[in-house]
Amino acid sequence: MIRLERTNVMNLENALRGARNPMNSWQRMDSGYDSEGRFFLGPNDLDLAKRLRRAGSDHRKFMRQILVSVDITAPLYWWKEYDTYKVATVANSTSTMHKIHAKPFALDDFSHDHLSERGLRVLKGLIGELEDIRLQFVAHKRKEDWYDLIQLLPASYEQLRTCTLNYETLVNIYYARKDHKLEEWHKFCRWIQELPYGQELIVGEERS
Repeated sequence: MIRLERTNVMNLENALRGARNPMNSWQRMDSGYDSEGRFFLGPNDLDLAKRLRRAGSDHRKFMRQILVSVDITAPLYWWKEYDTYKVATVANSTSTMHKIHAKPFALDDFSHDHLSERGLRVLKGLIGELEDIRLQFVAHKRKEDWYDLIQLLPASYEQLRTCTLNYETLVNIYYARKDHKLEEWHKFCRWIQELPYGQELIVGEERS
């Protein structure tokens, strides 16, 4: 399971203006704001952006300046793969080290949408054991109980991170992960497609 919330795309206007700097073609800018205050690309600017996108990463530097902030809640096994992308990404996460004991464990704290009946039974049993250990730690603050919580925590445990990326990084993620076996990556790639001009600037000629 994965949830992507509070998406905010920033700096599209400045990035497109900068894309015209090499040819001093600012007079051809035809983008603007709609009645709801959202920035949109005019035909001239969109055509330029698409041509630069096709020309490759050396020519589409403006895409590194289009920033995206999003809250992602995903299981630890997904975050382990996401952490491959260290360039041009920033994240602040909730802390398992400091706050793992702060609330009772519940089934919805873990990704379980693809578990078999047997797997769900095992997970529920583990959650019960973790909750017993958590209560022991809260009551006595024994370090061995804390270590039990940390080392027994399964990879399906979900963590929230507030992430900042850019459109160029999302191009790399999209094409590396769009055919991945994990459903979380498929949902993440669909989210990419739905970003402002995600189809034109990130996905390019790909069609879903």
